[in-house]
Formats: sequence, C-alpha cells, structure tokens
Amino acid sequence: MVLDPYLRENPHGSVDPAAVPCDFVLCSHAHDDHIADALNLARLHKAVIVAPYELALHFASQGADVLDLMPGGSVSLPWGRIQMTPAVHSSALELPGGETKSMGVAAGYVIHADGRTVYHAGDTALFGDMQLIGRGGLDLALLPIGDFYTMGADDAVEALKLLHPRLAVPMHYNTSERIKADPHAFVSAAARAGHTARVMSAGESIGI
Repeated sequence: MVLDPYLRENPHGSVDPAAVPCDFVLCSHAHDDHIADALNLARLHKAVIVAPYELALHFASQGADVLDLMPGGSVSLPWGRIQMTPAVHSSALELPGGETKSMGVAAGYVIHADGRTVYHAGDTALFGDMQLIGRGGLDLALLPIGDFYTMGADDAVEALKLLHPRLAVPMHYNTSERIKADPHAFVSAAARAGHTARVMSAGESIGI
C-alpha cells in the first residue's frame, strides 16, 4: 500500500515508481504533491486507487481500477479495512496554465491491518473531531506540520492530545519554502506534552 504518492519529483528524495510494488494506492486529495505518481503506480503494478468520489472518477476515466469512498465510509478487504475520514482542506487538480478543477472534498484515512491501526491525516487543519478518529486506539498517526496550507507543529501537538496515538510521524514539510518546518522541534514539543513522535528520513522504515 502507498499513501499520497509523490515519488519522482519529491525534494526529499526521488523514487522510481517501478521500484514500489503495491496493491493499493490511497490518495487523500487531488493536489499534485499527493497524486503525482498514483496513476503510474496503478498501471505499473495493477494497483487499485482509493480516493474521494470525484477524484476516483478522474482516475477511473484514465483506466485505473478505483474504490470511490467518501468521508465516514469504509471498505472491508481480505487483509483489513480502510475508513475515509474528514480533513479540513481543499481538493483540486492543478491544470496547465495555472487553472484548477475542483475534485470534491479532501480526506484522511484510518487503516486497519495485521492488528494495527494507522491514521493518515492527509493535508488538514486541526479539528475537534480528531478525538473521534482516535477513539478506537491508534498505533501510528501521520500528521502534517508544515503550516501555511495545513496545521503547523503547534496544532499538530494539539492533534496528538485528541488522537492519542502510540507513535506520531510528522509529514508535509520542507518540500517548498512556504512549508518549511523543523520536524525535530515537533518531536520535542510532542514529548513535552507526553507523546511519542519520530522523524523519518527518505528510504527509512519503522515497525509498529
């Protein structure tokens, strides 16, 4: 499974989609730094793209197999369950010439597999209903900290107080000047608030 694939052009490190075998590609919204390699992964690996309804239709029109969820909806699969959650953000395809095309809502995901539960927040502001997302227990929360377009590090710490994951990993930072942030400062702030967070480097893996 791949979440919000931004592989070839990612400033943190370029990855060849052919080297990322997967069966599902989960896209939280339509901005290019979250779907850049989704269609390529689907074609290379015969993967299913999971996305909010309008974005899923966009991928289906290009020949991809899709699952078209909406926030609150879920789907059970042989290996576990995917539930789509709300996110406070926008969703639009970025077209040539600076134009955009609305793709419905932005979302996050709660993924249940192998006895573990992972929350991928996508791009979002802090919102109070995160406490509902965390109510069943989370092993890992992936939270944006870049500010400007999403919540920043301070609000991400507040999100931890609502979600209570066993581990948090910061994301969506330092890919452009506007979202420059210090992930290690977030980890320290999370620790002061009684939560465990860890910075991941490109190519690194962790077990939960």
